[in-house]
Amino acid sequence: MGNLEIRTALDRHWEFTGKDIDRSHEIYCDDVVVEFPQSGERISGKQNIYELRKHSPATLGFKILRTRGEGSLGVTEYIITYDGSPVNVVCIMEFRDDKIAQETLYFGDPFEPPEWRSKWVERTDGPTTAL
Repeated sequence: MGNLEIRTALDRHWEFTGKDIDRSHEIYCDDVVVEFPQSGERISGKQNIYELRKHSPATLGFKILRTRGEGSLGVTEYIITYDGSPVNVVCIMEFRDDKIAQETLYFGDPFEPPEWRSKWVERTDGPTTAL
């Protein structure tokens, strides 16, 4: 699978994420492994990740910030909101053929930077909180 094919597959996946669970899960291998290192969780199998996401009690929103990839690796940075509360996410996806075989997600809450470093940094639009 080439870079363009991976990018196209990821764009399609993110187009349906949060809107159409069936279509957003077409990208996964049946034996996909999804890991959340911060909570120490691993979900094995497409059906298990599908059911986990289908039964999430939160109202979710997604704003894709950037997607990049090379070879069999795709990385997406995005903001997910859980019932209106934003969380920054980095999602690393490893492809086997034309499907995701491994996905690792890292989550980080936005925060205000400390004042002491303000003379060395340029502020953007603040913590990424809006969708």
